[in-house]
Amino acid sequence: MKSVLQPDGRWLAPWDEATAWVRPGAVAMVTSPPGRAARNGGFGFNVRAGGHPLADPALSAALKQRAEEIEAAFALIQPVLRRLAPRQFDDGFPEQAHLDLVNSLGVDIPVAELESSWSTPLDLGRLHARCVLGTFRNLVEREFDRNLAALLDEGESAEVLIRRFGFHAVDITSCSDGRLLGAVDFILRVPPAVVVWHDAYAGAMFDVEDALHRWESVELRRWREGRPNDASEPTCYLKIGLYHFSSADPRHQGCAAHGSDETRAATALLALLQQFEGAVESTQCCGASVATLLVGVDTDTDAIRVHVPDAAGKTEVGRFVSSAALYEQTAGLEREAAKEFIRQAVADSTGVDAADAATEGMRWLCGYLLKNNIGQVDAVLGWIGGRYADPGHTEKLLVAGDAIDDVQLRNLAFQAQMRTLEEGAVDLDVGIGILRRTNAPHGLAVPVLVHVAYDERIPGGCASAQARARRLTAAIETRYAGAADTDGLVVQGVVRARGRSQLELVEADGDEPVSSLRSGARQKEAQR
Repeated sequence: MKSVLQPDGRWLAPWDEATAWVRPGAVAMVTSPPGRAARNGGFGFNVRAGGHPLADPALSAALKQRAEEIEAAFALIQPVLRRLAPRQFDDGFPEQAHLDLVNSLGVDIPVAELESSWSTPLDLGRLHARCVLGTFRNLVEREFDRNLAALLDEGESAEVLIRRFGFHAVDITSCSDGRLLGAVDFILRVPPAVVVWHDAYAGAMFDVEDALHRWESVELRRWREGRPNDASEPTCYLKIGLYHFSSADPRHQGCAAHGSDETRAATALLALLQQFEGAVESTQCCGASVATLLVGVDTDTDAIRVHVPDAAGKTEVGRFVSSAALYEQTAGLEREAAKEFIRQAVADSTGVDAADAATEGMRWLCGYLLKNNIGQVDAVLGWIGGRYADPGHTEKLLVAGDAIDDVQLRNLAFQAQMRTLEEGAVDLDVGIGILRRTNAPHGLAVPVLVHVAYDERIPGGCASAQARARRLTAAIETRYAGAADTDGLVVQGVVRARGRSQLELVEADGDEPVSSLRSGARQKEAQR
């Protein structure tokens, strides 16, 4: 049986079914009746995929198409390399392989890295990593249309909706775990136009001071430019923290940073959100304040838990509304009736009347997120039967430095956000450890993309970003140079202007690219 929260508030763990304890105020989650296998791939839903009143088939189809295009781009790599491998000792192979990689994958790898001989054959494991990095860069620069809000049947734009809820900006922090890389577009289905920031840290443990500075920049823009709205309007900045858990294997596939303990993950993130609120209130005058929201994600199904603040603004780890439960409870209703059911469930979870004006904005926002996520729950049910086949990690690369949010897809990349190696060493170790366990059995190197963003309006911003990328790349290569894993890393540095898609490869202090090559390859490239 799954780890589930019963309607009476009892928590049943799969490893200790006989033991249950009461969690006051808990909201029921979906479970399968005892003795009967769960339906729809173990998700436990007796609902036909696509038949739910809150399903958004047009948006789900667009997201599915994008996901398939992304997966297809990476799926091309192995067949191309298999085709090249037997030809590596042919005359003129480096030049021919270079053209083949450009034409087949759109990846431009220097000819020097494609040279081989009978005594030093082509390192296909490292070449694979270079192709992964090149493919990822191409996808970022492709500029996928992420503004799919027009496909949602809401009658008004997300910006208007969010403003009506009483918020002018949304800042989202999630765990760096690759299973949450689709948090904005897929899981929450929030249009990027209203998300001013999305960052990722191991365990979602963000830096409070950094978050404070981001809030200050948004509020200053409201005062100086009237964007996204004028400072005189009574709206609020919203900080959302996303933790994650696994319903299929809670002891092993939850958040590694918190020992796969969902209570510990939620409690630690809630404490940080409260510290952020306190920092705003203590450092600013005139009653400055922000709103915060704690959300949990089941990485096996993409269903969410929304920990709705009560009338006093208090959030509790043990009190939440589950989209998985709401999915089945609203399946037989008309669309508007289903929305009203969610609004009432949110109000009931906080102990206030559904007409309570003081809490209306936050409650409606929570209902909006739950409604959106039900569309994703329905989509996952239709795509794969409700539960991802692999509950663990299958990331293709690691992104270090500044997070990349442009290409959203579950398990695409592990994000290790940092300004310096010392600052993000723990996150980096976790991410590289995950990818090594995935890649090493196949003889593949770990692809690492060092990404640094800069403001092109600031004189010298690009040069400063390049210098930072070089320092971070060199530090990563040095840190793992003596590792026992001989497959090693392939590290590549890029910078780009914020708001733009083009990634600029960073050159080292000399003429060679910053990407990690073995010493012999470096010497050959320098000689050319």
